[in-house]
Amino acid sequence: MVEVKCLEDRGNTVSIQLEGIDRSYANAMRRFCISEVPSMAIDDVVILENSSVLYDEILAHRLGMVPIKTDLERYNLPEECDCGNPLGCHKCRVLFVLDAKGRDKVSTVTSGDLVSEDRDVRPVSESIPLIKLAAGQSVKLEAYARLGRGKEHAKWQPCTVATLTDGKKEGVFILTVESAGGLPAKQIVLKAIQLLEKKLNDIQVAVGGAK
Repeated sequence: MVEVKCLEDRGNTVSIQLEGIDRSYANAMRRFCISEVPSMAIDDVVILENSSVLYDEILAHRLGMVPIKTDLERYNLPEECDCGNPLGCHKCRVLFVLDAKGRDKVSTVTSGDLVSEDRDVRPVSESIPLIKLAAGQSVKLEAYARLGRGKEHAKWQPCTVATLTDGKKEGVFILTVESAGGLPAKQIVLKAIQLLEKKLNDIQVAVGGAK
């Protein structure tokens, strides 16, 4: 009999005790937390103006690594969206705009300067530094965020930590997940279990129908 007990839930960190399941299944849950649970990240950046000292490519990379609040109920993975548009639509992407100009002294442009078309989909922190601008320098761009999986790129990993350790008794495991901030840690675990179950069911159906 499988027994699951939540040992700690602090929003961005959760520890769950698992008993009565094989280590391989428990580890699969851990791996799904990292690589299969979707999260939102900036993937496409259109630079309209950049007179800073930072190359366009480096700025785009920095934007991609900014953790973003994710809503899995309202947004679809691009490959699962019914729009069929390679550029995406309001159901599978979110537009961010950045328009910053340097002041008299050197100023730091942060994630808080990104303006999202969806106020619920925004950087998890407004104080992440993106670029420094001197007087007369400016950056103007459009950035598009979409759902993706950690197996595609690290920027889509919803958690920063996912560990599986032995409990005090044999056959007991402790799964600890620390969120990057886009999703609550408990939601990451529950979604990982859901996706793992679906994949196992798909394999079962495929094997059962094989000749």
